[in-house]
Amino acid sequence: MIQMRVGDGARRLCRAMLGVAGFCAVLLLVAGSPATAQELDYRLGTGDQIRVTVFGHVDLSGQFEVGSDGRISLPLIGDVPAAQLTLQEVEKAITAKLKPDYLKNPQLSVEVINYRPFYIIGEVKNPGSYPFVGGMRVVNAIAMAGGFTYRARESQLLITRAAQGEKVPADQNTVVLPGDVIEVPERFF
Repeated sequence: MIQMRVGDGARRLCRAMLGVAGFCAVLLLVAGSPATAQELDYRLGTGDQIRVTVFGHVDLSGQFEVGSDGRISLPLIGDVPAAQLTLQEVEKAITAKLKPDYLKNPQLSVEVINYRPFYIIGEVKNPGSYPFVGGMRVVNAIAMAGGFTYRARESQLLITRAAQGEKVPADQNTVVLPGDVIEVPERFF
């Protein structure tokens, strides 16, 4: 199987080549972008910031953070559960609260504007929390943390996924998700 990374250059080339537009559309659809694929099944967690837009009602729209209790607090309707829900599920929950008493046919959208951070611990120069960037891999996270220390066991990295809570082996090409904890163990010799 051939893996291909489609960037802006490929997209521009596809737009320029009108004769093969259908082929390029299929190529872009199959290759996709990491952020789009991730957003489809991304589950919100504490620290994520979202934007809720209720069309035609600026007073009900705004930016909200998923609190430590897993909820967002919206004007008029109060708290809405958000942790471990997809964006579509949060939209449905907000719509359900607005529909019976406040709006006849609420139209709204929910989008993530700032993901919760990821964490890197162990044998890196600057362990700690770092802002998540879509499409990030473990190698990028290690670079953000200043690189490996001289004691790092570079071949036996671990990652704890926020969603599952289990430590699993990782390599430098493993994709990092918001809330993940990357552990770089110490070598013994």
